[in-house]
Amino acid sequence: MVRPSRWFAPLALSLMTWAALPAAHAEAPQVLTQVPGYYRQMIGAFEVTALYDGQINLDGKLLKNTTPEHVQKLLARMFRTNPTPTAVIAFLVNTGNKLVLVDTGAAKVFGPTLGQVLSNLKAAGYDPAQVDTVLLTHLHGDHVGGLLTPEGQPAFPNAQVYAAKADADFWLSPASLAKAPDDKKMFFKAPQDATAPYIKAGHFKTFEGNSEIQPGIKPVDEHGHTPGHTGYLFESKGQKLLIWGDVVHNAAVQFPQPKVTIEFDNDQAKALATRMKVFGWTAKDALLVAGAHLPFPGIGHVRAEGKNSYTWVPIDFAPVAPTPAP
Repeated sequence: MVRPSRWFAPLALSLMTWAALPAAHAEAPQVLTQVPGYYRQMIGAFEVTALYDGQINLDGKLLKNTTPEHVQKLLARMFRTNPTPTAVIAFLVNTGNKLVLVDTGAAKVFGPTLGQVLSNLKAAGYDPAQVDTVLLTHLHGDHVGGLLTPEGQPAFPNAQVYAAKADADFWLSPASLAKAPDDKKMFFKAPQDATAPYIKAGHFKTFEGNSEIQPGIKPVDEHGHTPGHTGYLFESKGQKLLIWGDVVHNAAVQFPQPKVTIEFDNDQAKALATRMKVFGWTAKDALLVAGAHLPFPGIGHVRAEGKNSYTWVPIDFAPVAPTPAP
């Protein structure tokens, strides 16, 4: 007769005990957070960091020169809903000599879904006190609100702030604020409040024309959306990037149908003409562009798709690769 080994009984008892235990759960709790909102891209020797401020929903009813049916068709084509979640993005450019921030986000001017530029700038490895230049594409609240901290203090205490004279003359005028209808006054009050401490400290400057503001940085006239709406062309070691501000608000609609404008355009006809000119130029030259309301990180190319129709081609995620020295 074969006798069970002396370890069989304890093993059988252990197996029966294990089988009686409740089944172990492998599921982990959901984290429900996102990665920090920044992305880097080299332009020659310039390090460009896109900074996500958040998103805001824009209703298709704001779009002009079109119909609700056509807007819905174009949104559905790109798997978008209406209202359309629209990013707000600022861009930080380290030239090696200067730390330049193009636009500042909204802070809390337009509610709790925005206001992340400062936290993402810090997550990207920089301190707001290191920013020595702020370039404003225009003075709408979602571009200037971030000049102030939640406590109302200058967010970039060591920065010189630049804006086109035509925009400053319009938005910062006390007379313009006084004449504005009550439901439009916030569009003037937000930039006036945001720029006030910089003006008081002598840190606010205006410019005209297209002369270099700093080496490798030229303003590009894009008026129409606002009286002094301005893009900034960065160039280093033969590579270029146009940060174009608000040439586009709804990528799903305005690339295939660039004649569609938006209610926020101060001068609808000029804004349309500017978009057509910028689209034509950037598509023809294969110029890398960045926009405040393009899908994050908001950097890519414009491709022509026939007469007066274009496509947005975003960059691929890639490691940061400095341009080799010549």
